This record gives sequence, C-alpha cells and structure tokens, in this order.
Amino acid sequence: TLTVTSANHWVTAWLGLELNMISILPVIAKQKHPRSTEAATKYFLTQATASALMLFASTINAWQTGSWNIMQLNNKLSCILMIAALTMKMGAAPAHFWLPEVMQGATLATTLLITTWQKIAPITLLYMISNHTEPITTLSIGLLSILVGGWGGFNQTQLRKMMAYSSIAHLGWTMTVISIMPNIALTNIIIYMIMSAPFFMLLMTTTSKTLQTMTTTWTHTPTTTIILMLLLLSMAGLPPLTGFTPKLLILDSLVTHKLTLTAATMALLSLLSLTFYLRTTYLLTSTAPPTTTQSTTTWRLKPHQNQITALLAPAALFNITILPALLT
Repeated sequence: TLTVTSANHWVTAWLGLELNMISILPVIAKQKHPRSTEAATKYFLTQATASALMLFASTINAWQTGSWNIMQLNNKLSCILMIAALTMKMGAAPAHFWLPEVMQGATLATTLLITTWQKIAPITLLYMISNHTEPITTLSIGLLSILVGGWGGFNQTQLRKMMAYSSIAHLGWTMTVISIMPNIALTNIIIYMIMSAPFFMLLMTTTSKTLQTMTTTWTHTPTTTIILMLLLLSMAGLPPLTGFTPKLLILDSLVTHKLTLTAATMALLSLLSLTFYLRTTYLLTSTAPPTTTQSTTTWRLKPHQNQITALLAPAALFNITILPALLT
C-alpha cells in the first residue's frame, strides 16, 4: 500500500497493488475451510483482472502521450479504463459482486482489513488522477453504488454481508464527488474507515456474525451495545454524529456545482441504507432475546482491542465539532 501511495510511475503503482493482493490472499485463506478458500480465489481473480486492466490503461496512455507519470493520464480511453479498473479494485458498483462473497468467507479481522486498509491504494490512485476524470463517469458509478449498497443490504441477516453493502454505498458517496472535490472525497473515505474499524472490533469482541446473535449482546455488555448502536447511526449519517459531516459536505459541493438533482437523488437513495442500519439498531437495543443468562463472563474482553476501540469510537461519534472549520 505504501508503495502505491508513494508511486509516481504507473508500473510502480501496479507492482505495489500486486504485492498487496498476493500478501492478503493467505490472510483470507487462513481458515481451513472451503468457504475461505473460495473467498480467496474470488478475491484473486477479480484483483488480477483489475490489475491487468490497469496495466492496459496505463500502457495505452504511455503509447499515446509518451508519459508513464500517474498525474498525466491525458488519454480519454485510458482514463475511463483506469476508473473501471480501480472501481473493480475497490468493489464499487457495477464491479461489486465479489465484495460481499469475499467478506462472508473471511474472518471478522480480515473483513476489517478488506473494508479499510485495502481501499487506501485504489482511492489514492483515484485521487491522483481526479483532475483528468470525467465527472459524468464518476457520478454514474457513485449513484449506482449508493443504489446497490442500499438495495443489497436490505434483506441481509449476515453482518459481514451487510457491512459489505454498507461499504459499497460509502464508496458511492466518495465516487460522486471525487472528480469535483477530491479533498472532500478523501475526507469521506477516512471518516468511513474511522467508523467501521471500531464497529468490526466490537463485533470481534462479541463474536457476533448474524443479526440473531447480535440481539444477545445487551445482556452481557450494555456499553458495547450502546457504542454499536451509535456507530450504526453514525454510518447511516444521522446529524449529531460524525457520519453526517462528509455527507453534508458532499451534498453541499454538488449543489454548489449545479448538480442539485444528483444531490437530491443521493439523499433519497441513502434512505435505503438508513432502513437496514435502523433495523439493526432496533434489533440491537430494543428487542430482548428469548433466553437471558445470568453469567457475565461469557465474553472476556481483550484489552488491546478495547484500547484501539476506545481511541477510534469517540472520533467516529463526535466529529461534528470540526464541521465549521471544514465548511469555511
């Protein structure tokens, strides 16, 4: 990832992405289970295809312009191909099909890696070529991702799949604004990472994998339940919480650029995501499981995880204070 983020040459960036992909494969396939092997295979195939497309796009650009510099992606065809390749790398719609499947086959720790760290390299490359991208392309990908992310998460009972669709929706918000205001797009993806990291860490602590097992959290760790509820509402983008900040900034910049209809469509489509976040919140806090236990030692909390969560959770919940500074 660091190789990609510090690269100037397309081949160096490609090499970094390949190393990154090869390194995470054993991490995904760590469990000795057909499901995780299948997930690793699917991940490998999609990432390899995206890498090939990326190399193809940069070669066309070098052939036409004589430059391998990342910042000089002047050829229109190579720019569109590059956006397609990076979209596939990240898992934004319409190349999103691998993401829920891979996340369902991996452990919660690996899922956390895929939704946060693995997004850094492609987002950095998109940020670097943002001044050459066609806004209509990125807007279309973004709107489609928000729609798919909301619609796909609707009927999910598996938390990892639900979070995969949530990730697709957040990538959609990033994609819509990346060619207009790349800094806001970067802010959005960073805030998403800050929100999803403590969420996954708390799921790892309570070993919750489905909505059903999530309902029993309340009897053991009420604090965890409250933090999980707030994190879900923050991801949904409800006002006093952090998740609202990037959404407001994105809608504001779209309206400024005379894209009011797009902004309105995005706001309406985000209601789809809000539905499943609210459903999960309701199950988590407002329903009591049929069997309650008196034992308080079912889950032994891991201290190192708690420290990281304690650092990230406040940032994921109370970031609204920096909003005036961002708007000016």
